[in-house]
Amino acid sequence: MKRIRSWLIAGFIFTAVFGTLSHFFYDWSNENVLIGLISPVNESTWEHMKLIFFPVLFWSLLLPPHLFDASPSLRPALLFGGLLGTLMVPVLFYTYSGALGRNIAWVDILIFFISAAITFFCAWKLQDSVKIYEKRTVIYLLTVLFLALFFLFTFLPPDIGLFAEP
Repeated sequence: MKRIRSWLIAGFIFTAVFGTLSHFFYDWSNENVLIGLISPVNESTWEHMKLIFFPVLFWSLLLPPHLFDASPSLRPALLFGGLLGTLMVPVLFYTYSGALGRNIAWVDILIFFISAAITFFCAWKLQDSVKIYEKRTVIYLLTVLFLALFFLFTFLPPDIGLFAEP
């Protein structure tokens, strides 16, 4: 349990640092298309959802195999938490900015950290769940679907508000 908690705390830190830095990767790479697939290419809410999704996905793949002996539900719990945290970005952003009629930069940044915290708290709470383990195929398919949508909509975004730059 202590090893898993340590890995989840490290994952939160990794997500916080990698997600923060990845906000700038596309510009730093001179707009490299491959970098744009995993980091924001503009300031839309959709693109900022990548700041949670990809670090969590990478972290879930970096987990050492011995952790799954102690908790077979760990990866699906982390990926489920990642999907939830990713979806919390637009939910929190549009809730507060809709209520205020504007957005505030420091609140936007706080939303990123709150979403990352939700991700890893959820993973911690569900890492022993039999139900989450039984639903792992659905969670993996949803993760792959999000991955495909991020790739597709990076360069072919639908003409709706989620994809618009503020």
